[in-house]
Amino acid sequence: MHLQQLVIIEATLKSNSVDAFRNDGEHHYSIKEIKPESQMLALFDKEILISLSDSDHDVTQIQNSFLSIVLTANVQFDNKFDGYEEAYKDGTVLFIGLKSASQVIRKYTIYHRGRTIDGTLQNESTTEQFIYNTVKPRSEKNNRKHIHSLYETIHKYDTSACGTCVTIREIEETIKDQVSVPYTMPIRFRLSIPLDDILIFSGFTDYPNSLFGDLKIQFKINPNAFVFAQVNPIISMAKYYTMNKTDLMASGPDKLKNIDLLFRNWSLGYQYTKQFTQMGCTADLITKISIEQKTDSGLKNLMCSITPVTLSIKNYVITEVTANMSGYKATDDCLQRVRDFFANRPFVVPSQRVEAWSFPTSAITTGIRTSQNIPLSHVTDLCLLFPKDARATTCYENPCYHNIQVTTCGRNFPDMPMNTLDQQFFQMQLNASNLDLLFEATDEFEDALTTPRNTASR
Repeated sequence: MHLQQLVIIEATLKSNSVDAFRNDGEHHYSIKEIKPESQMLALFDKEILISLSDSDHDVTQIQNSFLSIVLTANVQFDNKFDGYEEAYKDGTVLFIGLKSASQVIRKYTIYHRGRTIDGTLQNESTTEQFIYNTVKPRSEKNNRKHIHSLYETIHKYDTSACGTCVTIREIEETIKDQVSVPYTMPIRFRLSIPLDDILIFSGFTDYPNSLFGDLKIQFKINPNAFVFAQVNPIISMAKYYTMNKTDLMASGPDKLKNIDLLFRNWSLGYQYTKQFTQMGCTADLITKISIEQKTDSGLKNLMCSITPVTLSIKNYVITEVTANMSGYKATDDCLQRVRDFFANRPFVVPSQRVEAWSFPTSAITTGIRTSQNIPLSHVTDLCLLFPKDARATTCYENPCYHNIQVTTCGRNFPDMPMNTLDQQFFQMQLNASNLDLLFEATDEFEDALTTPRNTASR
């Protein structure tokens, strides 16, 4: 009985599916590099148009394809970091990059055979990709090196994150002769954006472009999506010492003694900002690590200064864009079967998009009570964001509100008022994001829900 049902189910599924594309042995899988149709170099706020299929492929594997972007940005500092002891300049590091590479896209449109696909114009792509990537489990982000950045690994000086690490020496030597604030330093970024990391392509797999025609994407870059953070000085200095031990020993004992002084006297009480900060916003950073001679006998004391520092991007230029498209040829009879199958059926790709609506009033320290009429159609999720700063696009913190509740169509969500720092609220957020059982949340996601953030300067 069960076997008979199984056969019927299998036959039903087979009758409603397309046989796997088959290779005749003469064709092979390949990756094609496609250059943009728009002119390069692409200056600040210019749109880039690029094809997502190649004529050498009958079938494009969207899920295995990615965009490569190289850009040079002029990063501005309001501090020179010129108080560092010579021995520490090469081993202390700032990270500048992205939490997820796809967040660098500010807006996009998808074209099919030269025509805009209805509903694909997205002017809030950074917010869309932030929401989509926030609930991805730790394992997925760890396995996609250079595509995602986890603060817990940045703090430990993981150089395979999505961004660039610059040493204090590089910053100091670039801006030392500049006299006006802010000081500017050019920094080069190389980004890889998997197409299925962009929400609209998340349901895409094999696309028979030889039958259905070319797909193109037109997009703009969002420089405000970049973030920065200070790497743990002890960990970065330890790696610097390990990699350069021979040269350090040859340079004489003084430098080694100063490095040893840092290791022996570093205090966990140094309260610099231990999280990502949005470009354009301010963070408490270590701007000075110096050595003070305490006695004539040579006793030394380690001095550390924590100062509010603002980093921002003045402008940028995109020097290179490539679509790396995976695909393959298919046999003629296979393509004919696909053509026959879709002769009277549409080619359907499940897709989602995020719509962003702003409330008419802003949240304040005492709370918010407001309403907004939003038309709802096929909505699966509702996400509330409370930016601490108007420039925040991918960095959010717990608003620390009591009695929070959303009323939609006369129904309260949740049923009871919640405290956003309560264990019950935290567990509900994990459940809503499917991060409560097999999939583990990132430390940053958990900290954003459980840790009230305040600093001495703000």
